[in-house]
Amino acid sequence: MHLEDLAEQAAQYRNEEAHIEREVRVCVAASCQSSGSLPVLEALKSACDSRGAGSCKVKGVGCMGLCSAGPLVAVADKDCELNESVLYRDVTPDDAPDIMASVCGTPVERLRCPTDQPFFSRQHKIVLENSGLIDPDSLRGYIAVGGYAALIQALTEMTPADVLREVTTSGLRGRGGGGYPTGLKWSTIAKMPPGQKYVVCNADEGDPGAFMDRAVLESDPHRILEGMAIAAYAVGASKGYVYVRAEYPLAVERLETAIRKAKRAGFLGAKVADTQFAFEVEIRLGAGAFVCGEETALMASIEGLRGQPRPRPPYPAESGLWGCPTLINNVETFANIAPIIREGGDWFASIGTEGSKGTKVFALAGKIQNTGLIEVPMGTPLRDIIEVIGGGIPDGKRFKAVQTGGPSGGCIPEAHLDIPVDYDSLKTLGTMMGSGGMIVMDETSCMVDVARFFMEFCMSESCGKCIPCRAGTWQMHALLDTLTKGRGTRADLALLEDLCEVVRATSLCGLGQTAPNPVLSTLRYFRDEYEAKLLT
Repeated sequence: MHLEDLAEQAAQYRNEEAHIEREVRVCVAASCQSSGSLPVLEALKSACDSRGAGSCKVKGVGCMGLCSAGPLVAVADKDCELNESVLYRDVTPDDAPDIMASVCGTPVERLRCPTDQPFFSRQHKIVLENSGLIDPDSLRGYIAVGGYAALIQALTEMTPADVLREVTTSGLRGRGGGGYPTGLKWSTIAKMPPGQKYVVCNADEGDPGAFMDRAVLESDPHRILEGMAIAAYAVGASKGYVYVRAEYPLAVERLETAIRKAKRAGFLGAKVADTQFAFEVEIRLGAGAFVCGEETALMASIEGLRGQPRPRPPYPAESGLWGCPTLINNVETFANIAPIIREGGDWFASIGTEGSKGTKVFALAGKIQNTGLIEVPMGTPLRDIIEVIGGGIPDGKRFKAVQTGGPSGGCIPEAHLDIPVDYDSLKTLGTMMGSGGMIVMDETSCMVDVARFFMEFCMSESCGKCIPCRAGTWQMHALLDTLTKGRGTRADLALLEDLCEVVRATSLCGLGQTAPNPVLSTLRYFRDEYEAKLLT
C-alpha cells in the first residue's frame, strides 16, 4: 500500500457520506456516559429517523473536553471543528426533538454552551485533534481524517533512521512524567543488536484526578496504535503491549475493537501495509497498582510477576521485557507521533518553549469552574490555565493552590501562578509536570490535610519492596495524622522534614522518591498552617 492508495481509500469513505450535510455528535466518552449520554444518543437517533432527515447524521464521538457540562451534544456542518459548532450542555433524552428541530433552524438557547469561550478558543489541539469529531469505533472514520497516513509514509518513504531524526528534531519529551527526550530513548533502543525488541504503551494512569490517557484511549484509539507501529518500525521491534488498568473498561473495549479492525485492514500484523514490516499488539490489564506505572514494575506485571520495581541499570532500553530491549512511552507520547511524521519535526518544535516542545494535555479537576480536558502549548502561564481557560474558582471563593503531578508533584500557591507550565519551570517550585493532572484547591482547603491525603495514597500504593518507602511513608502519614488533629509538636515537624529527605534519597523507585513532594511543597509555601496546628 502506498500513500496514494490510502488517500483514495480516505476519499472513498468521505464520498460515501457526501450526502451528509450536518452532524449531531454525542460525546460517548466515560465522563459523559456517566451523565447519561447513551440514552441521549439513542433518543437523537430515534428523533432523526422519525424526521427522515437523510442529510443529517447522528453519531457518537469522543471527549469534547468540558466534562463538567456533560452530556455534551454538538451540531455542526460536516468536517467542522468543535469551536465552529453549536454545542449543547446537560442534555437529556427529552431534549432530542428540540435539538433535531434546531439542526436546520434556530439553536435551542436554553441548552446552549458557547464555544467562543476561552475554554475552547485558547486550546491548541494536536493529541486531541480528533477527539469529539470522529467515532472512536470507526476505522473508516479514522482513515477519512488522515489516519494511518503517517504510518504508510514512514514505511514506504522513510528509513527507520529518518523516523528517528524527525522525532529527535521535534524535541518531544516523554509525557508520562519524567520528561525524558523521546528521540534519545528511541535511538538508544534502535542501536541495540538485532533481535527481539518490544514496544510498550504505558496506559496505567493512576494519579488521583488524572484522566488524560483514559480520554485519549476512549476517543482516538487508532492514533495510539499508529504511534506504536511507527515507533516499532523506527527501533526494530515486532511486538507491542498496551498496559492499561482494568478500571478503564470502556478504553479497553475500544482498544480491543481498534486492534481487531486495524489488523483486519493490514495496519497491524504480518506484512503491514504490504511491506516486510510486521507488528503485533496485545493488551495487558493492570490490577490497579499505582506502582505499576513505574516502568520496571510494569514490565514485571506484563511478564506475569508481582508488580514491583527493580534497581536500574540495566535500563529497559538494554534489558526490558524478558531481557530484551524495550521501549516504554505513555499514551500521550505515542499520540504525538503521527502528527510529527505527517507535519515534520520542525513543525512540532516550533510550538512550546525552548526546553519543552509541543503541547500538553491537562485534566482540570477540583475547585474549578470548568472541569475537564484541555490541550495547550507548553509554556502557557498557569494563571491562564486556571483563571481564563478553567474559568476560575466557583462560588466566589479564592484560589489557594493547585496540585500538579499527582502524588509525585507538589502544591503551587497563588504567588507563583504566573509561572509558565513546562518541565523545567515547575521543578523550580518543587513540583513536576507529571502526566498532566491538575487539582485546584480554594481557600477552604487545609494544606496539611492535602499532604496527609496524598501521603495516605502513597502509603497504600507502596509495593513494600524497599524499607524507606514501605516504612517511611507509613511514618510520615502517622506524623501528618497527628498534626492534622492538633496534637503535633515542633519535634514532630522536624522529624517529618527529616523523613522526607531520607525517603526521597533512599527509596528504590519513583513512587518513594517523589512521595515526599506534596509534604515538602506545602511546608515550603504553607508552613504557617502546619505551625498553627502545633501544641503550644
